[in-house]
Amino acid sequence: MCARFRLSSLAVIVALAASGVRAEGAGSSPSAAEIDWRPRSELPPEVAERLPVFCEGGYLPGTVGGDGAVVPGVGVDGSAALEASALNARYELDSELYLQGDVRLRQGPFQATGAEARYNQQSGELQLQGPLVSRGEGFLLTGQDANYSTQSGQLDINTATFLLHESELRGEASSLSRVSESQVVISDGMITTCGPGQNDWSIVASDIELDQAEGFGTARHVRLEVLDAPVFYWPYITFPIDDRRKTGFLYPQFGSSSAGSGAYLALPYYLNLAPHYDATLTPQYIHGRGLFTEVEGRYLSRYGESVLQLGYIDNDSAFRDENPGENGERWALDLTTRAAFGGGWSGYGDYAVISDEDYLSDLNRSLEIDQATHLQRRGGVRYYGANQYFEAYLNGYQTIPDRIADVDKPYAQLPEVIYGGSLEAGWLEANLESQYTWFYRDNENLTGLDKANGQRLRAIPELALPMRALWGFSRPSVSLDYTRYELDDYTLGDAGFDRTVPVFEWDNGLYFDRRSSLFDVPYNQTLEPRLYYAWADAESDQNYIPDFDTGIRSFRFDQLFRRDRFTGGDRVGDANQLTVALTSRFNDLLTGAERARVSVGQVRYFEDREVDLFGEGASDRSRSPLAGELVLNPIDNLELRSSLLWDHETRKTEEGRSQLIFHSEDYRYLATLGHTYSRPDELEQTDIGTVFLVTDQVSAIGRWVWDSELDRTVGTLAGLEYNNCCWSFQVVHQNYLTDDEELDTRLLFRIELKGLGGSGGASDNIADAIYGYDERERRRFGNPRR
Repeated sequence: MCARFRLSSLAVIVALAASGVRAEGAGSSPSAAEIDWRPRSELPPEVAERLPVFCEGGYLPGTVGGDGAVVPGVGVDGSAALEASALNARYELDSELYLQGDVRLRQGPFQATGAEARYNQQSGELQLQGPLVSRGEGFLLTGQDANYSTQSGQLDINTATFLLHESELRGEASSLSRVSESQVVISDGMITTCGPGQNDWSIVASDIELDQAEGFGTARHVRLEVLDAPVFYWPYITFPIDDRRKTGFLYPQFGSSSAGSGAYLALPYYLNLAPHYDATLTPQYIHGRGLFTEVEGRYLSRYGESVLQLGYIDNDSAFRDENPGENGERWALDLTTRAAFGGGWSGYGDYAVISDEDYLSDLNRSLEIDQATHLQRRGGVRYYGANQYFEAYLNGYQTIPDRIADVDKPYAQLPEVIYGGSLEAGWLEANLESQYTWFYRDNENLTGLDKANGQRLRAIPELALPMRALWGFSRPSVSLDYTRYELDDYTLGDAGFDRTVPVFEWDNGLYFDRRSSLFDVPYNQTLEPRLYYAWADAESDQNYIPDFDTGIRSFRFDQLFRRDRFTGGDRVGDANQLTVALTSRFNDLLTGAERARVSVGQVRYFEDREVDLFGEGASDRSRSPLAGELVLNPIDNLELRSSLLWDHETRKTEEGRSQLIFHSEDYRYLATLGHTYSRPDELEQTDIGTVFLVTDQVSAIGRWVWDSELDRTVGTLAGLEYNNCCWSFQVVHQNYLTDDEELDTRLLFRIELKGLGGSGGASDNIADAIYGYDERERRRFGNPRR
């Protein structure tokens, strides 16, 4: 016979029915992890698909009960009824219920099974003899015997094992108390994210408390064990059990470098100060230099995020020895802020400063400052509307190398104000681009035109007649490029002068397409010829104007459709030219993806270009080099991009850039192949990078950069990565070329224990070197990391 009971504070309902329910078997009982763990072949398809290739199995979803029924997600409270069933039962009215044989209990999301149970109706206390199993939303417990309170929901289990499904955290304990729906207290316990029977690493402690509501655990008298052997001891630690933030030590970071940093050991400490701001303090010891400290603070407001990063060393012994007379104090600061005010308005700020030119190569590891010759400081506001935009900012620089001459240092913009707008009036379209800038640089030691500072106002009103149809477009336009200067320390004449350049442009394009199929895949092929004419009547000699911010554009395919070959505003190029270009695309009609695009074009010059920037930028050629682009995406995870400049007069390639990118669907395999060539710059480099599986658990990582002009290697990266389902390890050896053209070496490590984070900085360096590696890291243990 099978007895089923539903007990509440109002009534007791007893029902008896015949049943063939199997009782819990005698003998050794499986642990909580063993109950829900399944080989890959037995997992539900949606779970198996997310499982990394190096995992042999995984856990069933935490909302599935032992009988396969979905557990309701309601809270436990005293008013919820306790449902019970057993093979045999004895009930004393208003006193005690005794159940024996395949006992099954449920109250809200709480479930438990055992051999026998006693329920005291007066106190609401339930004693359950094992082997027992208790299941709730997202967790599973087993034990020898237990006490359960139907009023509070507290469950005390002796000789327990447990499993938290979301974090895949399992463990065992001499005793375990589930004091609330989200809080578990463990005595003499062990926890790990490794699979059943695989204790590659574990945390063993006298007392462990897991708080799923807060997302962290605490432990006392803690040992980190590797293969059941103690490695580290902590008297007290806190650790995350999900992705939420928690104050505490992060994993140590370590590595070595021949570039002045030497071997280092860092111990980051994270401070979760408030929901909207936090900080990370990273003291580190660098061999040969001393104690170096980096601090990062983040602040989040309703407008946006601000990040402040600091680095400081009081007495850098190696720097002091290399630079006699220096006291060894070195520092750096980097501040970034972004804000969105609403209504199209936003603000931003970037400020960086370092104590000396060798700081970035010697010390910097976490500040987001790249190797550079100038550090930019810029802050301003922007507005973007439907038909207009506005921006005002201050911009300056710190020039890092002392060897850069004053004449080559950039000007600051104090301020620069930009406004643009567009207005449609029937068939016509009116546009305005304008810019006001006050340029300043310390020119005390300079002479002539280089000594000048001052103001520049530039405005380009335009009137266009855009015509569009499905089969093409035509857009003739006229504009006036006007510039006004008011200069200081200008010695070539009147310090205030104007420049006016009339401009005419006519852009035309046609669109043809046809449908066909290839390998039973329907596609659409387009043919898009384009003609672009530009005329600008600019005075040929503009070298009486200082060069505040002007340069010469690199000639590529997109430059075919620009009328001005100069950037900035101090030169306006003369033009009388016609561009002829052709583009063809192949679009997959099943997915909408562009599978191929090929473009080629050339400029025909009807007059010599006479405007130059102090000797550069003028030309008497009648035709430009042929400019071409090729993009191939035959499948979703393979892309080839190539651009080319070919000079038909010399029959030589002027510039070429090609890059092949491949990644498998799960990003376990990555490959990049690149080639860059520039005849004017005497540059030719080949770049090869790859990540591939040696076995399901071991991956090889490599990158090699070869400079054909220098006839030498200018960068390498080689490493190994080991993954299993609960931890991973990376070791990477990196060579890179420094400013003094010497190859320096770094040896980087990273260890990650699944669920507890990682240490070391190898991953960031690999992600910078190999396209797709950051996405591979995000998918490391199967679930994308936040």
